Amino acid sequence: MKAAPKPKTAKAEKAAKAPLSPRSLLLPYQRDWADDEARFKVGLMARQVGKDFSSGEEGIRDCYQHELRGEKTMWMIAAPSERQSMESLEKWKEWALAYKLAIESVVYQRESSHPEALLTSGTITFPKGSRVLAVPGKPDTVRGFSANLLFTEFAFFEDPDRTWRAALPSITNPLRGGLKKVRIISTPNGQGNKFHELWTKNYLVPGAKWSAHKVTIYDAVSAGLPIDIEELRAALDDPDGWAQEYLCEFIDSSSVLLPYELLVLVESPTATETIGPEFWTSTTPYPVVLGIDFGRKRDLTVCWADEVINNYSLCKEVLALRKVSTPDQIEVLRPRIRKANRVCFDYTGPGIGMGDYLVREFGEWKPDADLFGKIELCNFTSSFKQDVFSKLKMSVERRGRGIPISRVVREDLHSVYRVTTKSGTVTYSAPHTEDGHADICTALALANRAASALGGGIGTAADVIMARGGFVRRQLRMAA
Repeated sequence: MKAAPKPKTAKAEKAAKAPLSPRSLLLPYQRDWADDEARFKVGLMARQVGKDFSSGEEGIRDCYQHELRGEKTMWMIAAPSERQSMESLEKWKEWALAYKLAIESVVYQRESSHPEALLTSGTITFPKGSRVLAVPGKPDTVRGFSANLLFTEFAFFEDPDRTWRAALPSITNPLRGGLKKVRIISTPNGQGNKFHELWTKNYLVPGAKWSAHKVTIYDAVSAGLPIDIEELRAALDDPDGWAQEYLCEFIDSSSVLLPYELLVLVESPTATETIGPEFWTSTTPYPVVLGIDFGRKRDLTVCWADEVINNYSLCKEVLALRKVSTPDQIEVLRPRIRKANRVCFDYTGPGIGMGDYLVREFGEWKPDADLFGKIELCNFTSSFKQDVFSKLKMSVERRGRGIPISRVVREDLHSVYRVTTKSGTVTYSAPHTEDGHADICTALALANRAASALGGGIGTAADVIMARGGFVRRQLRMAA
């Protein structure tokens, strides 16, 4: 016979009925990070192990405690991009709900009144005056505050050294909200940057000023993170990427290809992200070029269309197709290719078959073989990547193009990194996300190559003025 269960005590029954603390959501290594009260903390952590999640718990718990005492404090979150800073802010909002901390207001500010303009900040304000401010990690956006600091994915900031110098004075004044803290979390992004410097000076160094935490994917799984490591590694199929993103190894150095400061200079209200179907069947005064980055299952197919006005390329459309069959893609692209003067097509991997089909219908552009059709088949070798992406950056620096004012476009263009390996090899990379794999940036680089064949895509600021002036004069003549 089974022994009768022992009757529960009143204390046990009360504990069983009590709601779980929000902190019960944290895994042991996440709790270790959140509970570390050191003024300066640096965390080298693998992708998707909850570094923002656990940092949000610490920050909101601090706000909660200040609010209970009728005091106020401030935290500033800085991330490499607008998207990442807002995603971090969303995690902090979720923790505020978990702690039943009332939110007075949530305010977003942009560089201009355009609804898609670059976001400069998002702010959560609590009833007693505590605030959480999230900003893109740039020197001008982090300057001028008195706040605790969280730098998330710090190794991927555009200019981490200047941003660090601009932000650190924020913790100087203890009379406003008490003694301020600094938290830095990131996966590695090469050597020689500020994050690499802070980590190597403090990890396992006796008497170090910073408390250093390291969490690889193996550390996280052994502590309860439900991930199939071998399945993930096989899906990534990239030994260097696995070593950097999941084993926390510093393997190379890199920098953002197109910083926000460059992109906002070429964002134009006259550029369009979509355009009506009549454009593709009508006669227009200027040549049109296309850059097509092909994707079938995991990535998008993106067709970037530019109108080339003298030496200035103006975006007319950024067409994105997700999980569309190859025959259906051809039907969508056919009228666009018919109108285009030149098309550069991604002839790599799954794009080979479609490229062969398009060449059969529209002809191949390969002058050294006496072929003068529309389609240039572009194989993305390392040397080809270096050529097209470096020339894309040159066209943006010279303001030789206009791109739509669009968060989606801006974030994709900002996601590409120029990477230099230890051997000195230069390549370009971008993370895989739900939005693709820098497919928009790749299509734009191809469109820029197509425009260059017509004399476009390489203009200067003077060319922009001339192009717009010429367009206005032509329109006036047509009206007359």
